[in-house]
Amino acid sequence: MSYQVFARKYRPKTFDDVLGQDHVVRTLRNAIAQKRLAHAYLFVGPRGTGKTSTARILAKALNCTAGPKADFDPDEDVCIEIAEGRSLDVLEIDGASNNGVEQVRDLRESVRFAPARGQFKIFYIDEVHMLSNAAFNALLKTLEEPPPHVKFIFATTEANKILPTILSRCQRFDLRPIPTETIAQHLLHIASEEGIALEETAAWAIAKGADGGMRDAQSMLDQLVSFCGDSINEANVLDVFGFTSREKVAALTQTLLARDNPAALSLIQKEAESGRELSQLLGELIGCLRALLVAKLDPSADGEGIPAHLWTALLQAADEYPPDRILAAIDVFAETEGRMKWATNKRLHFELGVIKAIQSLGEVRITDVIKVLTRGADFISSGAVSVPAPIAVEPVPTPVREQEPEPIAAPEPAPVAAAAPPRPAGGLSAFDSMIAEAPEVSEAPAPAEPPPWKNEKPAAEINAPEPIPAAAIIEDTFHNDPLIQAALIKFEGKVLA
Repeated sequence: MSYQVFARKYRPKTFDDVLGQDHVVRTLRNAIAQKRLAHAYLFVGPRGTGKTSTARILAKALNCTAGPKADFDPDEDVCIEIAEGRSLDVLEIDGASNNGVEQVRDLRESVRFAPARGQFKIFYIDEVHMLSNAAFNALLKTLEEPPPHVKFIFATTEANKILPTILSRCQRFDLRPIPTETIAQHLLHIASEEGIALEETAAWAIAKGADGGMRDAQSMLDQLVSFCGDSINEANVLDVFGFTSREKVAALTQTLLARDNPAALSLIQKEAESGRELSQLLGELIGCLRALLVAKLDPSADGEGIPAHLWTALLQAADEYPPDRILAAIDVFAETEGRMKWATNKRLHFELGVIKAIQSLGEVRITDVIKVLTRGADFISSGAVSVPAPIAVEPVPTPVREQEPEPIAAPEPAPVAAAAPPRPAGGLSAFDSMIAEAPEVSEAPAPAEPPPWKNEKPAAEINAPEPIPAAAIIEDTFHNDPLIQAALIKFEGKVLA
């Protein structure tokens, strides 16, 4: 028998073999068990997630012996014919090459014929979004009211290109990217079946590079076996596909959090000179920063496959940054990733993105100033700051009179203090409480009355002193205010004339 690649040899044969699509498998199993079978199904998902495999498994479950049933025997003749694509009752059509109205008319003609062996005649159209609008319109009536013995199964990677009138006539199933851990475990299973010594770190590196596609991961493993033989380690994966190790990603993240521009640029230079894919490195860096952001919001989150000792060091380095700073760095790299996609000089844009991200981590924002001022106000209101005593205004000396003194006038009654404004409902605010608790500043003392000396001049001959300007008294009172004095001490400021 000719050689089969891993992607075909280990293709899922039953519902139990489908990995990472539990929501789809459970729905189809229940529909078969309850005999609630729709006439049209649409499988949507990225490449290599199991759309065609799931469609073939569904076809086996519908046309197996004594079917439909979910737990069928994949080794019986009917199921083998469907798996190999030679069943007369299951027609697989490529939507890219059969996208015209004429092909749809031929399909409508064949719909009228009964199945040859199974219970249903199943039409599977792959990449159905490639059909033209005229072909879709020609298929509408047949798709809405097909004969009882006909089932349609569609698969696509771009559901947005399918007409809404087609989507409304199908049961849609969205297949998700397969988790990295699931892919790594399946690769280790394949390696054990094939007698290949595959390191766990190498399996994890392949799974990360596959980006959720099981078929891509299996093809990469097949290529590594041809390159390395029966023993594969992580270094082989990095050399063949240009991936970056988790240690390098952690080191770049560490230099970013330390705001060490030279070290970060030097690391990028080494990776570029060694032939690494910088777009893949940037994606890994964004994933690491995302893991740190999630860990700040949820301490129970893991490190996305980063080794434990490296993850602990990264968490310690990220302690000094609030979540909004890390989020700002992720935004910078997201913009950089968009520019790198179409740029010829990817290294330049990567380096600029690193510099901008480091600047965003170290810049002072208005929110930081507000937090400092708020803590300072709370500190002042608590009485922890010693406010200096107000400076009294020196009295102006009065010339000595030589004649008999004038009779001393009775002291004027003290002015009645103005009534305090009413307190707002709900209590005082933090700022009003701080003002209320501050000690009152005494007014400048009035000039002292001269003693009753003899030989004083008459009152008419006394040169009256010039009055102190009111602006000077107000200015001294403002400068001697306890809140102003405390603010000058807290922020080490000074009053400019």
